[in-house]
Amino acid sequence: MPAAARRGSWLWLVIFAAAVLLVAITGTLASTSNVDGWYAEAAKPPWTPPNWLFGPVWTLLYAGLAIAGWLVWRSDGPRRGLGLTLFWVQLALNAAWTPLFFAAYPAWGAPALWIGAAVILALDAVVLACVLVFWRIHRFAGVVMVAYLAWLLYATTLNLGVAALNG
Repeated sequence: MPAAARRGSWLWLVIFAAAVLLVAITGTLASTSNVDGWYAEAAKPPWTPPNWLFGPVWTLLYAGLAIAGWLVWRSDGPRRGLGLTLFWVQLALNAAWTPLFFAAYPAWGAPALWIGAAVILALDAVVLACVLVFWRIHRFAGVVMVAYLAWLLYATTLNLGVAALNG
């Protein structure tokens, strides 16, 4: 599809938003009961924020992700395909992490926390690649990915801290 035809396709913004919303819903369903369950009682690193902060931050980041993915989709150039591939891979890893960390822990015990750590570390690497590719395609999309990566790196420290303290 030529770039000119993609520029007017608002339907694809809805598709990106729906995909990101599906990941957000998956995360919410996997974490809601466990945040007040095992996670409330788990030992956590001292830099753990209050639970109420996660919702607003993830909401802003997910909205930005949908827009960033769409902006890259609308672009033209040799890195567009790579950027979109990285976008979908990071979204899949994001969707996998929350159920592994929150929902699998009660059933699998400490290994679930370490599996979650492996997934979030892979997610960090893919998002870093996204930052590098998106930045060259569309500056705003790159900035969104930098903010997302910063939050993910913070979340990674939390995951590793919880795994170390409870595993």
